[in-house]
Amino acid sequence: MNRALPLAMLVGLTLQGCIFSPGQHMDTGNLVREGSPESSRIELVPITPKLVAIEAAADHSNIVPPELLRYQPAEYRIGAGDLIYITVWDHPELTAPSGQQQQIEANGRLVRPDGSLFYPYVGTIKAAGKTIEELRSVISSRLAKVVAEPQVDVSILRFVSQKVILSGAFAKTGQLPINNTPLSLLEAIGQGSVETGTADISGLVLKRDGHEYLIDLDALNRKNSNLHHIYLKDGDQLHLPYNDQKKIYLLGEVNSARSLIFKGSNMNLTDALGSVGGLRQETSSGKEVYVIRGVENLADEPVKVFQIDLKSPSAFAVAQQFKLKPQDVVYVGPADVTRWNRFISQVFPTANLLRTGVAIQDDMGSEN
Repeated sequence: MNRALPLAMLVGLTLQGCIFSPGQHMDTGNLVREGSPESSRIELVPITPKLVAIEAAADHSNIVPPELLRYQPAEYRIGAGDLIYITVWDHPELTAPSGQQQQIEANGRLVRPDGSLFYPYVGTIKAAGKTIEELRSVISSRLAKVVAEPQVDVSILRFVSQKVILSGAFAKTGQLPINNTPLSLLEAIGQGSVETGTADISGLVLKRDGHEYLIDLDALNRKNSNLHHIYLKDGDQLHLPYNDQKKIYLLGEVNSARSLIFKGSNMNLTDALGSVGGLRQETSSGKEVYVIRGVENLADEPVKVFQIDLKSPSAFAVAQQFKLKPQDVVYVGPADVTRWNRFISQVFPTANLLRTGVAIQDDMGSEN
């Protein structure tokens, strides 16, 4: 039996490893134990109504930069590439020199790259930079030398000179012309048609005059949203990023552990858990629901681990107000009985190994 002693000691050490193995259990005491290496890198924060209120007050996604709201479109000014239609009443030979049977654009006047256009009995005039009314006044005054009291009307058939650029997760990307009706941000987004399945609507970027403005389209449905007061101007660029690099990860004792696409800043903890079928009733611990949020520089600031006890029905109301962020990890720990069952499942194979070892020693002793 002496040779059975080392085997028993080995099994004992194995059992000891099983007993102290944390498995999937997140020990909150170890997270915040003063003086431990983890204490300087991990901050455990309970999810409470006060925390939700503080984060809501610190959320500035609903605030539109004042300079964007201050911009108000002026009257449209003609530019190179615009197609102008000039009507001189009672003088069809001037209005439609190509003939009345031609399409209306055939009788339009294209503003040249240098900003000028030619019109009979008027000559070459500088059209770029003028409003429609200013151009009409110039043409009328020059035609008055050859036509008695000319009645002139000017309109733009095709707007080309002023435009915004759409890129990213729009169904229609490229140039979007600005016409003589002010173009709002929301109208431009509507014309571009957002690809809702792939777009990160919380990350829209408006580039203007060398500056970039981050706009959260999720804020549109929030109280006191000012997004509908933003107007675009010539040269603006709208980039809507894709959401394939932004995800929420749900792990542990949930019914369907997987990643979720982060589609907007309105995603909350309750929605995320509901998307994976909620917590496993048989194995999960409602008091061990964590949201692990990383940081850009771990050397300078700790990782935040938010915790909520969902055993209380009222806690779900708090979870519904707790907003998730891209790359958050939602982890649900196992219940005590689950950890015990897993421990037992590890012990029994080892106990069988121990019994087998003792039986071998007995057999060897009997043979001797």
